[in-house]
Amino acid sequence: MVALSVAGSAILLSACDRKSKDRYAADEGVMTEYSEDLSVVESQNGRRSYSFSTPLLEGYGQAKDPYREFRKGIKMITYQDDSLSTVNVVLTANYAINYSERGLWETKGNVVVSKSDGTTFYFQQLAWNARTKRVYSNLDGKMVQNEGRDIVLFQGFDSDEEFKDWRFRRGNQHMEVEFDPRNRRDSLPANDKKDSGENENNKEIKK
Repeated sequence: MVALSVAGSAILLSACDRKSKDRYAADEGVMTEYSEDLSVVESQNGRRSYSFSTPLLEGYGQAKDPYREFRKGIKMITYQDDSLSTVNVVLTANYAINYSERGLWETKGNVVVSKSDGTTFYFQQLAWNARTKRVYSNLDGKMVQNEGRDIVLFQGFDSDEEFKDWRFRRGNQHMEVEFDPRNRRDSLPANDKKDSGENENNKEIKK
């Protein structure tokens, strides 16, 4: 009788434990936040630091690692001062996820970072750690400067969050694109104009 009682208790505890785990797993998958066409201004230390807008936000606050997901993309803007009048960096991406407790943003899918000085970065994936104030990527990327005349292809990227002190982790390839007005389409011989695959401006690329 004692053995049966102990065995019955063990079975009961096992069943309760399994139900508790199932309930916890179900809670993790429950959406706790939802918003469409959202615009938010975030502040750090009482100072407006960045804003973001998104067509869709879905939050999972009861997950083991709480996060907000932006499945339809995001646009993020950082500012040079508290007035929200001087833009420093604009980031757009097709997808983003924010782990609130870790202060970590991850973006991917056509990630474009445009600086106020005209420099533009293109990434496959980019992460931003708001706690360490670092931005980084392990994948290939491209930097464009001087109105598209200078292009740098790189592998791996690391920077401060303001994109002022950045570096490439591995070797890079530099290309300088020159535009020659003498090679315009309307100045070519009639036979050459039949080439429909030629751009309006003939570009010479130097590596």
